[in-house]
Amino acid sequence: MPEYRRANTPGASYFFTVVTFERRSLLTTDFARQCLSSAWKATRQKYPFDEDAVVLMPDHLHCIWTLPPDDSDFSSRWRMIKGIFTRSFLKGGGAEGSRSHSRQRKREAAVWQRRFWEHRLRDETDFRRHVDYIHFTPVKHGHVSKPTDWPWSSFSRYVEGGQYTPEWGTVEPEDIRNLSVGSE
Repeated sequence: MPEYRRANTPGASYFFTVVTFERRSLLTTDFARQCLSSAWKATRQKYPFDEDAVVLMPDHLHCIWTLPPDDSDFSSRWRMIKGIFTRSFLKGGGAEGSRSHSRQRKREAAVWQRRFWEHRLRDETDFRRHVDYIHFTPVKHGHVSKPTDWPWSSFSRYVEGGQYTPEWGTVEPEDIRNLSVGSE
């Protein structure tokens, strides 16, 4: 069995990619967004983190979190978010994918891919490049022609804060073309 090594730097900022099981398009439905919002809030109450940037796509999400100075445990946060979301989603009538024997044996629902991808952001340049990647993702995937048209991201917050103009992102930024961002 492979041994996964996770970054372990207290107080660091991390970029994440989290994907639905079998890349099912469900995250941008009203119901799934409500479930995710509740799971996110409950998790932040128990395990605080700053949400620096986020984009919600139909079958995956990207985000950047900064953890508290004495904390590096993002895995517990994702386990809690996925667990709360899954229970709420299934209880409310959401459907899971077909469960493998392994998932049945482990009593795992087929809503999320088992793992997630993380990258510890090394410096301000790395941070900025990943924020740009997050906000350009809806354009990259052909859902909109400019980030301002995608309702499920932190892009508007960045425009309001003066970090972007509303016209930003109609062309892919040069410095994000070769980023490694997980299983996209």
